[in-house]
Amino acid sequence: MPGEHDVLNNNNKAYLQRFGKDTRGDGWYSFDYNGVHFIGLVNVVNTAEGGLGVLGNDQLDWLKKDLSALQDSTPIVVFAHIPLWTIYPEWGWGTRDSAVALSYLKRFGSVSVLNGHIHQTMLKVEGNITFHSATSTAFPQPAPGAAPAAGPMKVPAEKLRGLLGLTSVEYVEHNHTLAITDMPLEGDSNKAQTK
Repeated sequence: MPGEHDVLNNNNKAYLQRFGKDTRGDGWYSFDYNGVHFIGLVNVVNTAEGGLGVLGNDQLDWLKKDLSALQDSTPIVVFAHIPLWTIYPEWGWGTRDSAVALSYLKRFGSVSVLNGHIHQTMLKVEGNITFHSATSTAFPQPAPGAAPAAGPMKVPAEKLRGLLGLTSVEYVEHNHTLAITDMPLEGDSNKAQTK
């Protein structure tokens, strides 16, 4: 899924040329794998730097149709760059029209929504929807409202790798949400956080 820096200078054209094969609209798509329905949403087009994400009516109409044929028991995994839950709107950490998308997803028994953008691990559970944002391999961001603005934090070199990381997701058939593990770049497996 594109981030805002992938689309700001060329209105998403270069991203679509390179990665948009078989996608719709601004690059959204879905596919099924081992009984799980995966959805990639684009909420970084038509938004200004630092502004809330936007899905738009065309993508929301497509999402409604995409989900209409699925049974309520189908596990759903959604990817979007900007969070689909409002974390801190003053910094653009949310999606303006996400309530519509989430209303389509509420009927499903297991929905995992994964995003980046805020460069830190945060988790929220709302009904059967679990929201998970991940750290980044780039610069760390301050906690919501803990600085005058979002942006790169200056941290001592010896602490940097502990604020950056990778996320892995594994699907194991059971009656719980996905197992999501965040691993800091410093490589100490004892510091991994599993959600």
